[in-house]
Amino acid sequence: MESLFLLVLGNTEISTVPGISVAGATPELTKLTPVADAEYLFHEKPLTIDVIPVTPEGHPTPAIITKAARELANFPVLVVRGGTYLAPLVPHVHVSDAIGRDFRKGPALPEFGEIIKRARLFGEELNKLPVKELVIGESTPGGTTTAQAVLWALGYDAKTSSASPNNPQDLKERVIGEAFERAGIGKGQLKDNPLEALRQFGDPMMATVIGLALGFRKSVVLAGGTQMLAVAALLKALGEDLNRFMIATTKWVVNDRSATFLETAKEIGIITYSADLDFSKSEFEGLRDYENGYVKEGVGAGGATWLAVKAGFSPEEVSEKVEELYRRLMEMKASP
Repeated sequence: MESLFLLVLGNTEISTVPGISVAGATPELTKLTPVADAEYLFHEKPLTIDVIPVTPEGHPTPAIITKAARELANFPVLVVRGGTYLAPLVPHVHVSDAIGRDFRKGPALPEFGEIIKRARLFGEELNKLPVKELVIGESTPGGTTTAQAVLWALGYDAKTSSASPNNPQDLKERVIGEAFERAGIGKGQLKDNPLEALRQFGDPMMATVIGLALGFRKSVVLAGGTQMLAVAALLKALGEDLNRFMIATTKWVVNDRSATFLETAKEIGIITYSADLDFSKSEFEGLRDYENGYVKEGVGAGGATWLAVKAGFSPEEVSEKVEELYRRLMEMKASP
């Protein structure tokens, strides 16, 4: 078993700020998105809620890409509860049920130390398996805002992506500005204190991935978009050698002109892989809209495609499998 795919689930109260996250049909439903994503990977549809996780416009969760890659390459998937409102109804490793708080009102993650400690223990145990590489994906609605706040606190002039073509950058900056004012800091003031940046502005997914990466001493693929840039920046600030790390994302994140993915990755000093998926000829509008800036990444979609490509499948074959899975979903939705 050369590679193991971990899906880390996290929630933050920031996802319920109206307009900041579209990782769910409504702000309130973003609380259920992580568990629904995890359940869909193992079943035909989620178990906790009787709907497929979608954006308000009806675009399907990127879990459909991860599921497609998994069905092709048959790599092992392990779900990790980093800190969510609910436990997923699939086998999983429990690290924490502490959710990220609204960082405008107080520190986002007082429990960061315990989360890192538990996740690190788990990572250390994974060293004993014949696994050479961890591919760590995430499902964390609102996580691009917490990521941008952490990057700013560490001194990076970064703009994170969004699951919408209309990146709510003004709203993110206003919310982050309120949090910085509450904490009494400015940009870059926590560059020498990364754990305080995590405590003040982070989320449980970040803490869990950091713990895993500190415990597991072999290769780590951070499977995600701009959220994983914040994880990489924290690891670098903690003194980790980033040569054993890479970020695997999708072309939609890389091509997002409202964000600074490649520029920030270069500044941090981490190599990146971009999955060249293409839904432009899909028969389904919900998938075609990925090419128009919707969704972009999540649930480790880029990393799962990386594993499928390593197993000998082409990005085209992954795209075709996604089409097949989406057709199945639509047929299920249409049946009484």
